[in-house]
Amino acid sequence: MSLTVPNDLLDQARAGDVDDAAFVACVRDSLPYAWSLISELVTERAQSGTEFADNQVPPPSEEARGQLLRCLASDAMRGALERHFGVRLAFQNCHRVAVFDPSATKALDEFVTPRAQILNQKPELVDC
Repeated sequence: MSLTVPNDLLDQARAGDVDDAAFVACVRDSLPYAWSLISELVTERAQSGTEFADNQVPPPSEEARGQLLRCLASDAMRGALERHFGVRLAFQNCHRVAVFDPSATKALDEFVTPRAQILNQKPELVDC
């Protein structure tokens, strides 16, 4: 299961639309490794003023890797985090998360090319 959903949030979903802030809190509480990594990258990008910040360190465990994969594979979760943090997210392999300034379209377009994906391949990442 991707998320541990509190009963009040489940009731909210059954009744209609889900509040973005409540959904983001659910993601934060359910996927702490993914939340922490993305939060750190958002802070790093903001402090550096660069177009993007990315992570190139593999997750410390399979559980952490699973959190990252679940978070970024979900359009709903990814979209909610992008809105919450005011960034664009991109993902390569099993751990290379990148946080982009929304205006950095050229950098984002380059990051998500097949060429960039191929150049990011390394023998030690064959199992991810």
